[in-house]
Amino acid sequence: MTTTFHQDGTRPNPSVLGSLGYLLMNLPVGIAGFVTFVVLLSVGVGTAVVWVGLPVLALAVVAARVSARVERARVYAMLDTYIASPYPPLPERGRWKARVRDSSTWKDMAYFLVLLPVGIAEFTTVVVFWSLALGATFLPVYYRFLPDGEYRVFDTENPVWVVDSFVEALAFTGLGLVVFAIAIPLTRAMGRGHARFARALLGPAPSAVRFDAAASSPLAHEV
Repeated sequence: MTTTFHQDGTRPNPSVLGSLGYLLMNLPVGIAGFVTFVVLLSVGVGTAVVWVGLPVLALAVVAARVSARVERARVYAMLDTYIASPYPPLPERGRWKARVRDSSTWKDMAYFLVLLPVGIAEFTTVVVFWSLALGATFLPVYYRFLPDGEYRVFDTENPVWVVDSFVEALAFTGLGLVVFAIAIPLTRAMGRGHARFARALLGPAPSAVRFDAAASSPLAHEV
C-alpha cells in the first residue's frame, strides 16, 4: 500500500504557489490541447477513406503520448505529484497497432479534450478569488491613484460606497484578508483535485499499480 501511494501520487500535497501557477496555465494548455486533437482527429477520420488520414491519425497518437509525458512532468514539477507511466513495453513487431490498442493512448487524448472546460473553470475561479483578495487588501495603497483619487464600489455613476480616505480603505483590507483565507486553501484543494484527475487519466490503472507493487515484493518471487 505504501508503495502504491509513493509511486502514483495518491496523496498529492501541492504548494499554494505551485497550484496557483498550474491552475492559471490550464486555460492556455487546455485551449492548445483541445484545438490540436479536435483538428487532428477530425481531419484524420474525415480523410481516412482515401488513406490520407492515416498519417494524420498516427500523428494524433504520437502527439497524445508525447503531450501526456510533458503533462505528467508538469504535474510533478508544480503539484508535487508523481504519475507513473501507464504504457506497457512495445513489442518488437506491430508497435503502431500496440499504441492504438493501448487504452492509455485514448485516455491521454481524453484528458486534453476535457482539460479545456476544466481549465476554464479553474482559471476563472482562481482569477476571481485572487483578484478580489489582492485588490481589496491593497486598496489603501492604490486608491489615491484612481480617477478623482477615490474608489467607487460597484457603480461609477451611482456607487454604493465611495472610498476616498485611508481609514475607509482599511475596511477593504479586512475583507481582502478574509478572501485570502478562503483563496489559499481553495487553491491547494483545487491543485490536489486536479492532481487526482490527472493521475486517473494519465497514470496506470489502480489494478496495474497494485500488480506492479506486488510483483516487485520479495514474496512475489517465492510463489
